[in-house]
Amino acid sequence: MNILKAHNLACPIDGARLFSREKQLVCENGHAFDVARQGYVNLLPVQHKRSKQPGDSKEMVIARVQFLNSGLYEPIANKLAEIAFVQIAEGEEACFMDAGCGEGYYLDYLFNYLKDKKGGGALSFIGLDISKAAIAESARRNKQITWLVGTNRQPPVDNASVDVIQCVFGFQSFEGFNRVLKPGGKVVLVEPGPDHLKELREIIYREVIKSDPQDLSCAEEMGFSVVDRQSLRFKTGLINHEQINNLLLMTPHFYRATKQGREAAGNLQELELTVDVVFRVLEKGNQRNL
Repeated sequence: MNILKAHNLACPIDGARLFSREKQLVCENGHAFDVARQGYVNLLPVQHKRSKQPGDSKEMVIARVQFLNSGLYEPIANKLAEIAFVQIAEGEEACFMDAGCGEGYYLDYLFNYLKDKKGGGALSFIGLDISKAAIAESARRNKQITWLVGTNRQPPVDNASVDVIQCVFGFQSFEGFNRVLKPGGKVVLVEPGPDHLKELREIIYREVIKSDPQDLSCAEEMGFSVVDRQSLRFKTGLINHEQINNLLLMTPHFYRATKQGREAAGNLQELELTVDVVFRVLEKGNQRNL
C-alpha cells in the first residue's frame, strides 16, 4: 500500500480547501492554522467549543493509553481492521477517517494492518477528536497519519472525500458523516454489546441494565443502510489493580458510577472481564451531498 498525507482538509471557518504552507495550513481566504510541535493541527474554532477544554481530560487520555497499550483490546482492533479492509476496492485511492479517535490506538492499528497489504492503492488516514490532549497523544503514535482537533458534527474535511469512517465507542454524528462521505462510503461503528464489562458494572452500579446498541433509524432516514453486523466476545483473563483503575477512568462509567461504586472498584486487586462488542457497517446511499 502507498501511504499519502491527507489532501482533503477543509477550513473550519469557511469550508475552503486547506493547503500546507511552511508550518501552517491555510485557505484561500487567509485563515491560517499552526501545525503544533507534535505534528497535529487544531481545527476547532472557539465558536464550536461548548467548554474551555472539551473532550477527554489528560488524565483520561493517559489511562486509555496505558490500558490499550497493554494489548487487552487488541482483538477489537484486529477485528475492526479486518472489517475496514474489505470496505475498500483493491487498487483504488481511499481515505480513512477515525471520528473520535481518542489517543489514536485503533487508527494506528488499522494503518499498520493496511500498509502491510500488497497490491493495494494509495491510502490516507485522518484522526479526528475534540480533545486536544487526546490528539497530542495520537500524534506521538504515528507521524504518517493526519491528526486533527475537531468535531464529528462539523468535520474539517471536504465534502464527499472520505471512503470509510470508523467510530469506536464514540459520539456519532450522521449529519457530519453524511457530508464528508463519498456516495457509497461506509461507516464502521464499534459499540458495546449487552454484556460488555458486565463484571465491572455489577460492582459500580446498584442495578445493571443490559442495553443493545443504539437505534439507527435516524441514519437510515438520511439514506444510510446497515450492510453488515458482527459480534466479538471474549474474556480478558485476570487484570490487575492498575488496569482496573485505568479502564474505569477511561470510560463514561467513571462519571456515571456512584461514589461508593468507584471506591469498590478502586479497591479491587484483580478482576476478569467479559468483552462484548458489536460491529455494524452502514453504507451511504448514492445521493449527492447538497
